[in-house]
Amino acid sequence: MAISKTLADELEKRRAAALDGGGAKKAEDRHAKGRMTARERLDALFSKGTFQEFGLHAKHRTRHFGMEKKDIPTDGVIVGTGFVDGRPVAAFSQDFGVVGGSLGEIHSKKICHALDHAVKAGIPVIGFNDSGGARIQEGVGALAGYGQVFYRNVQLSGVVPQISIIAGPCAGGAAYSPALTDFIIMTRENAQMFICGPEVIRSVTGEVTTMDQIGSANAHASISGNIHFIADNDAHAVALAHRLLSFLPSNNMQDPPHQVEPDLSVVDDPALDELVPEDPKSPFDVRTVIQHLADDADFLEVQELFAQNIVIGFGRIGGIVVGFVGNQPTVKAGTLDIDASDKAARFVRFCNVYNIPIVTLVDVPGFLPGVKQEQQGIIRHGAKMLFAYASATVPKITVIMRKAYGGAYLAMCSEDMGADRVIAWPTAEIAVMGAEGAANILYRKEIKEAEDPASRSKELIEEYRQEFATPYLAAGELMAHDVIQPRETRSAVALALRGLMSKRETRPPKKHGNIPL
Repeated sequence: MAISKTLADELEKRRAAALDGGGAKKAEDRHAKGRMTARERLDALFSKGTFQEFGLHAKHRTRHFGMEKKDIPTDGVIVGTGFVDGRPVAAFSQDFGVVGGSLGEIHSKKICHALDHAVKAGIPVIGFNDSGGARIQEGVGALAGYGQVFYRNVQLSGVVPQISIIAGPCAGGAAYSPALTDFIIMTRENAQMFICGPEVIRSVTGEVTTMDQIGSANAHASISGNIHFIADNDAHAVALAHRLLSFLPSNNMQDPPHQVEPDLSVVDDPALDELVPEDPKSPFDVRTVIQHLADDADFLEVQELFAQNIVIGFGRIGGIVVGFVGNQPTVKAGTLDIDASDKAARFVRFCNVYNIPIVTLVDVPGFLPGVKQEQQGIIRHGAKMLFAYASATVPKITVIMRKAYGGAYLAMCSEDMGADRVIAWPTAEIAVMGAEGAANILYRKEIKEAEDPASRSKELIEEYRQEFATPYLAAGELMAHDVIQPRETRSAVALALRGLMSKRETRPPKKHGNIPL
């Protein structure tokens, strides 16, 4: 016997009302500003026809401030699962067109369901943040909802990848959920993220500022370092999420999506020999080296505009997904400072938790000197890199291209810090400090008493460099496992990676280490 037409019609009517969200007029207004609706974002994210929604008929339970008369379709957030390039992914999309996408009890429960499902199914989760904040009419219930989301963000951390897309306002406490996730993509226009806005700052501190200075994508990408990618618009944000997922496993028990071919191509790249300037003080762009090492020069840089003295990102070598970490000689001479240390350490820890091998490219003259650096805690921040590398158990391959001085040499994953393979170029200088500084300390008296101190200093510096600041001294003591021509680097790294894919390494049993935060 067929289902009652009355019941079927009632379902379709309810579906239509929920799917309409904030209505056609609000959708048109968003399109006029070059923005997608909440549903359109999910449609762009998932392969066509694969989205399965949870909570389409969700209703709020607030009975104060006239809320009992207000209908809020989907309670302002769309939640479900779908497929991205054949892989299941959980997602939620806040709907600013419905009561400003404000978060209340049921709204938060829907997001929590997505997060709970992601951890049970072992799949990544992507959140589109576009909300006016807590639903004030629900009082502390809305705050509790945020707490429940934050708690789950932490539970999922290191279990499944979490990606946040800031596609509208994300203010106050709401900003902490994206901050707890692995990667943040933020649209260049129409998106803001902040704890206290310009008016609050002015009223409390007297400081006059603008939203561009504190809450824009550019401010977060280049100054605070809170976000990882800037997207031109919603469609670009989705494309970045797709590309990011292409390098990541679905969970911490799986390997990344390697594309290993049975036959490994071992071919020299003569162009690498031409990249390194003869003068050790002349800078070169480490991104060019990375592009020569990565398959098809395909490199997804992370936090491109923040702490530019170090470069991080994903690529493949011989089909194997790797995380690249490289000093950037063109910025601050490649020195490590507070921001660079934080940026690299967090990336190394992400790679480790998701079984992504790490390739480290070294050209570091040391930690950046300066009163501000010392006062703001360069010791603590620099120690994060030591902690991150030492605790990582994934394959770790280090290529020493040029300078590798002092504690910064150790912080860039030396053999003593757990590197599985250390390869040096003939241009490598591995030493406690640069030849100039060392010679002026060791031979201070001799230089002072010489007839021509400047000339004698130059001679002694060169003698020190030739005898001590070479890769062969380190290779002789097995601190470097081989010295190779730059053109041989890609083949050497690819072979080492292939041989380390079965690596197994354990650590003493413990809850967790106490990283110097």
